Order: sequence, then C-alpha cells, then structure tokens
Amino acid sequence: MSIDPPGSGSTVRRIMLGASLRRLREASGLDRAQAGFHIRASESKISRMELGRVGFKTRDVEDLLTLYGVVDDADRRALLEMVREANTPGWWHKYSAELPSWFTTYIGLEEAASVIRTYEVQFVPGLLQTAAYARSVYQLGNPDESPEKIERRVHLRMQRQERFTRKDGPRLWAVVDEAALKRIIGGREVMAEQLQHLLEVAALPHITIQVMPFKFGVHAAEGGAFSILRFPESDLSDVVYVEQLWGALYLDKREDVDPYLTAMEQLCVESTTPGGTVELIDGLLRKM
Repeated sequence: MSIDPPGSGSTVRRIMLGASLRRLREASGLDRAQAGFHIRASESKISRMELGRVGFKTRDVEDLLTLYGVVDDADRRALLEMVREANTPGWWHKYSAELPSWFTTYIGLEEAASVIRTYEVQFVPGLLQTAAYARSVYQLGNPDESPEKIERRVHLRMQRQERFTRKDGPRLWAVVDEAALKRIIGGREVMAEQLQHLLEVAALPHITIQVMPFKFGVHAAEGGAFSILRFPESDLSDVVYVEQLWGALYLDKREDVDPYLTAMEQLCVESTTPGGTVELIDGLLRKM
C-alpha cells in the first residue's frame, strides 16, 4: 500500500501541500536534513511531509516557508490555508462508524479525482447503483448488520454519486462485466430499476459505460475489479484502488500503475461501444 490512510484530514490536500513544500525546498537549494534541523525534526519527517504521509503543524509550515524564502503574504496565506484544509475532516467522516478505515482513504481520493475509470465483475459499480440495489448488496454482504447502519451506508453511497451527475462533474468511465448485469440482485423489480438507471446515466456526457461480454472469454483483467483515479493536479500520480475482503491496496508508483492502465485500455477495446451497451441493457430489460 503506497498511500497511507489519512487521519482526519484530506489525503489529496496533504499530498499537494507536501509537493509544494518539496518544490520550495529544492528551489532554495536545501536538502531534507537542513530543513529538518530548522524545525527540530528528522530528515525522514521532512520526507514524509513532502510525500503527504503525515499531518502538518501550522508552526512547522510557517517556519519552513520562512526558511525557503517565501515572504509574500498572499503566497504564505495560500499555503497555510492548505494546512487548514489538509487537517479538516471531509464530509464523509461523519460516516466513519459505518465504514472500515481503509475505505475512507478511497472516498477522499474519489472526491478529488477528475477522472475515475473502473472495472467491476460482481456488481454494478457503486457510483452507478440505485439505492434499492445498493441496499440489497449491503444486506447480502452484511446479514447481521442493523437496518439503521445499512441505511446510513446507502445514504453515503447516494451522496458520493451526486458530484458525478452534475454538469461540471468529474469523468466516470465504467467497464462492467456482463455477469454483473445478469446477476439478479434484490429481485427482478430492483434489478429492472437498476438497469433502467444505467440507461439514464449512460446518456450523460461525462459518464461512459461499457460491458465486457461473455464472448471474449479470458481477457486483460482476469485478476478482478479495480479502479484508476486521476487528479487535475499535475504533481499527483494516478492511483489504482484494488479492494480485497478485509482491506484495500492503493498503488501510485508508475511501475505498479502502468499494468492496470494497460489492462483498462484493453478492456475498453474489447468491450461494447457505448451504443452497444445501450442495446445490450435494453435486451436484458425486455427479458425481465
């Protein structure tokens, strides 16, 4: 796992702030040991700060900015505002009691992403699920969970979807295995509603849905579901998210990300066109 889970702050804001501090240090001609000495910290702490893997104290950042020669009030205020944002809990943290700690990392990254590409095998992707379908998925996976807790998780999922349905929302590109569309979740009425919802969101200009058909047999993503998140900030690398039974992997090193990018490109080539997706889902609906 390359990206450490966040404490209460924004993972992406921490990474952005760390990258800014690294650029300023390098521009001033100082090494990490010199920067660490100035704020009574170790070289390794400066490294972790620049990677966005620790929290930031306002006093430390103020002292580093002075050391790096940042004297303009506007520049200092902008960077110190990033400290505040990095230490401010995201809206989703009110659901922390219902979520595993490793998943809050993903929501923070999802909130900051400008493009999300996802491949799903078992279920319709969470960002495209209806409330009834999501409720059925949670109930199947958590048979002993209280109805109240399940409803809070469904509400969280619906909230996550809101920014993807806005005109200025991020790009969502989903490849769904045909099996996920033919697997009846929650009964035929729930599944029919879900398929109709896919047709509706597929018409949005920034959402693309493709289906990996059975006829291709073995394909580039036989290893299972994954998502690739891309951010508007050029300093941030793509992040691959791979969910497991009791945790998740967050990969951001180029050598780890590239195979997933290649697999996703191949999936898109082999899957239905957006028009073919509509025809396939229409056909499934007629059989419901």
